[in-house]
Amino acid sequence: MDRSSCTTRGCPSPQIEENNNSQTVSNSWNKLNVHNWLHDAPASINATDIIEIRFKNTRKLFFRNVNSIKLKPGDIVAVEASPGHDIGIVSLTGELVLEQIRKNNNNVNLDELKKIYRKAKQNDIEKWVQAMDLENKTMLRSRQITQDLNLEMKIGDVEYQGDKTKAIFYYIANERVDFRELIKLLAEEFKVRIEMKQIGARQEAGRIGGIGSCGRELCCATWMTNFVSVVTNSARHQELSLNPLKLAGQCSKLKCCLNYELDSYIDAQKDFPDKDIKLETEKGRAYHVKTDVYKGIMWYSFDNESSTGLIPVPIERVEEIINLNKTGVKIEELNDIIEVTEGKTLDYNSVIGQDSLTRFDDKYKSKKRKNKNRRR
Repeated sequence: MDRSSCTTRGCPSPQIEENNNSQTVSNSWNKLNVHNWLHDAPASINATDIIEIRFKNTRKLFFRNVNSIKLKPGDIVAVEASPGHDIGIVSLTGELVLEQIRKNNNNVNLDELKKIYRKAKQNDIEKWVQAMDLENKTMLRSRQITQDLNLEMKIGDVEYQGDKTKAIFYYIANERVDFRELIKLLAEEFKVRIEMKQIGARQEAGRIGGIGSCGRELCCATWMTNFVSVVTNSARHQELSLNPLKLAGQCSKLKCCLNYELDSYIDAQKDFPDKDIKLETEKGRAYHVKTDVYKGIMWYSFDNESSTGLIPVPIERVEEIINLNKTGVKIEELNDIIEVTEGKTLDYNSVIGQDSLTRFDDKYKSKKRKNKNRRR
C-alpha cells in the first residue's frame, strides 16, 4: 500500500510533506473536518495546550501538549495510548479546541487527558504504515471467525494502533453478544491486544462514508458528531410520502436530514386549522388531503378514497368555512376564492431557439458535399 494512501485514515487526497525531519499531511478535506476561523486571530494570554488529534475515519480525541511542541493542523504526532503509543494527525489547535470539547464532550475531564509525546519520526511512520496494511486483511479474517462461531454480529472496520500492539474491532449487533471466545481466537490469530467497540448503523455509515441521495457527502461523515433519533412523525409533519425507500439513508435508518427543517414546519403549522375537520359544502363533504405549509394552502377533495380533483384553499378561507359550518351554514364553492396558476411549460423553441435539433448535422453534411465537389 502506498504511504500517501495510508495516512488518509479514511480520508481522500492526502499529500505528505517533509519539513525539518518531520512528516506533515497537507490540510486537505477529511471526515468531520473543522475550519479554524480563529487561525489568524492574535494568540491570547489564556491560550490552551489542548490539541485535537484525528485517527482513522471519524475517531477524534483530545490530548495535552505538555512539551510545548509547535504543532499545526496536518502534523503527524505520536501520542500516549494504553498500552504503548499511537500515531495520529493534528486536526485542530488553539482556542477553538475548547469550543469543540463543549460541543461534543461535555463530560471530558481536562486534567485526565493523555499527552502528546513528539512529532512522529521516520521509524514511527513506517511502523504505522505497516500496521495499516494489515487492517483490511484482519477485518476479512475476523469476519470468517465470527461466522464460524455463529455470532450475530458484523465487524465493519478494524483500526490498528500506531505501534502495532493493539487493534480496535468496530462491530454492529442488534442484541447483546458474548464475544469472550472471539477475543481469545482473535488474540491468538493476530498476536495483538484486542478491543471490541460496538457502534450503531449511523456511526458505521459515517466511518465508511459515501454519497447521499442529495448528491452530497453523507452528513455523518462530514460534520455530524451527535446522532438524534429520527421518527416517522418527522416526515408526516413535512407532508412527505411515507416511502421507506426514499426516507431511509445508506444506514437503512431514517435520514438524519428529516430533522433539519422539522422545527420550522412545526412552528408554521401552529396557525393551521385541524386537518381532521371536514368542510361541509352544498356539493358534499370535503376531506383534507395535503398541505402546502409555506404557501399557506390546504388541499381538499370530495372523494375520501382517492386524491383526485384536489381543490386548493387558503387557511384563512378554511377557518372561515369551519366557523360557518359550526353555525350550520354550508358554502357553495371551495375554489372560488383562489386562482391556481399553472406553471408555464416551455417548449423546445422557447428554450433554445427556433433552430432544429439537426441544424449542426445539416451544416456538417453540406460542408462534406462542398469539399467533394471541389475535389472533382
